[in-house]
Amino acid sequence: MTPELTLITLVITVIALGYGVIYPRFAGNSFTKVSIQDLFATTITLLIAGNLFYDTGVEFSWLGFNVNWFWFTFLTYILIEIPVCLAYAKKHNMKFK
Repeated sequence: MTPELTLITLVITVIALGYGVIYPRFAGNSFTKVSIQDLFATTITLLIAGNLFYDTGVEFSWLGFNVNWFWFTFLTYILIEIPVCLAYAKKHNMKFK
């Protein structure tokens, strides 16, 4: 498995668990609760990615740019999360406050 695919799999797994299992049970339609829990999920994702690739010298290709593990994970997380978050908000009638 390529390093990019490893991190994409990690990001998809964390987002799927968050929006599919954890947030509906513990945050419901509260934007504040979802945001706090998502910050925790993002941090966990970055910690795992760092554990795998910190100080390895591996470069990642993100939309034609070479980036390190942090930026690849963070930007990929945001790119995948935005449509999932919007779909979750619509499904759960979440109010953005």
